[in-house]
Amino acid sequence: MRGPSPSFPFSLPCMHGHFCTRLVTFFMVLSLLVISFMVFFPDLRKEKSPSWFSSNSPLFNPRARTSGDSVLLANSYSIDHGDGINNKEELMELHRGEELGVLTRNSSSASYISLSPVPAPSPAPVPDVAQINTSLVNHTTPSPGRKNSKRDMKLLKVEHSLGRARAAIREAIQNKNNRPSLPDKDYVPIGPVYRNAYVFHRSYLEMEKAFKVYIYEEGEPPIFHDGPCRSIYSSEGRFIHAMEIDNNFRTRDPHHAHAYFLPFSVVKMVKLIYQPNSHDMEPLRRTVSDYINVIAGKYPYWNRSIGADHFMLSCHDWGPYVSSGHHHLFSNSIRVLCNANTSEGFNPSKDVSLPEINLKTDSVAHMIGGPSASHRPILAFFAGGDHGPIRPLLLKHWKNKDEDIQVYEYLRKGVSYYDMMRKSKFCICPSGYEVASPRIVEALYLECVPVTIGDNYVLPFSDVLNWKSFSVQLSKEDIPNLKTILSSISSRQYIRMQRRVKLAQRHFMVNSPPKRYDVFHMILHSVWLRRLNVRIRP
Repeated sequence: MRGPSPSFPFSLPCMHGHFCTRLVTFFMVLSLLVISFMVFFPDLRKEKSPSWFSSNSPLFNPRARTSGDSVLLANSYSIDHGDGINNKEELMELHRGEELGVLTRNSSSASYISLSPVPAPSPAPVPDVAQINTSLVNHTTPSPGRKNSKRDMKLLKVEHSLGRARAAIREAIQNKNNRPSLPDKDYVPIGPVYRNAYVFHRSYLEMEKAFKVYIYEEGEPPIFHDGPCRSIYSSEGRFIHAMEIDNNFRTRDPHHAHAYFLPFSVVKMVKLIYQPNSHDMEPLRRTVSDYINVIAGKYPYWNRSIGADHFMLSCHDWGPYVSSGHHHLFSNSIRVLCNANTSEGFNPSKDVSLPEINLKTDSVAHMIGGPSASHRPILAFFAGGDHGPIRPLLLKHWKNKDEDIQVYEYLRKGVSYYDMMRKSKFCICPSGYEVASPRIVEALYLECVPVTIGDNYVLPFSDVLNWKSFSVQLSKEDIPNLKTILSSISSRQYIRMQRRVKLAQRHFMVNSPPKRYDVFHMILHSVWLRRLNVRIRP
């Protein structure tokens, strides 16, 4: 009998002479090679696990785009999926588009539903994730537990429904030159009021078919699940209340949700938590941070997306600052804000511009409608306080200077503000301390063409609405030439713009209960668009 082979430090009793012996030897050598690789080489997957992402997703299509169209999904970031996945749609990823025209671009008319460039969401530090849910860090390991497997299958179903919606929107984009009107019993969007009416309609119908929102039940009123309904901040309270009673989009099962609503009211925080004249907003920021820590510790949904499929809503000027109380809320989540100021961190690709609507009653019926152009003798009108960087310049150049451009700091007693808007062809809507102004929606209600003056303001629903078709957008430098600019718009062009104002009005209507295509549904559609650009893998 031969002794052990000198090549190995241990004895193999049947090393030679039989096929089975050679086979055993082969597997032993292979095992040694695998063990050596594991010991002497770094584990590439674990090195990447702190960031949650691996680049070069197979869903990124780098093909040249000569037609002017852009793909729905651009550069993306994903975690490798587990075994047994055959459907390419089952490769889930945390993703945000990084190019203009993420949904569609119509090269012939330059109209589009678009989301601006945004970097991938910042990864959560591993220690924080591990403290909350260790299993989330170990997504790359095989053989998940039965409970996690069930949860993953539910997430797959949610992501599949979004995949079907993306496919339908892609088809609408590709068939832009051969597209019959989509059936709709209430309203069919058409015309230049929209950047791309057909694609918007398809996206809206897909939202109605699929979109589900879960509202976290944690938190007590009035800070949570409540908000103002009769004030300049009414957009905040109206949406919270409408969402709470909704039966079409709200789901009570978080496993079925595409998006998760954080139902806190910044207006209520300012009223009840903020100490007047203290200039200390830290308690508000801490309230938001503590709330997110509670839901992140109780549920898996925040951590699996790093907040990217969650959204908050605030119409208070301090909304952007309060949202910075939690880093990932500010950088990753969908923030629906009236103060949509890009110089203060508002990102149009993931955040939503919320229209500021000043409601004093439960109905807006008394504010709707106005005369035709021939019955509007005033060229332009403004009345408002002297504050912010723009209004002082407007008052300096035009206050009590011209009968055609009627600019006031305060209206005379007995003069109706709304009647003045109804008598005016153009209603001037300058930014004040903050960029948003309720005058924009008031102008639309009263069928007066809005003239926005400001910088860094993202107009509401501007990924769908073509504001240039029914408003005039000016910068601060244009104020001295205001009359020349407005007078140069011909009567024929003005009539077209006013008709489009009446069409756009539908999307800013406040209804109780909400009606299709009104402001509540447009806010949801804006969130839906942002959610379509996020992919989450189980």
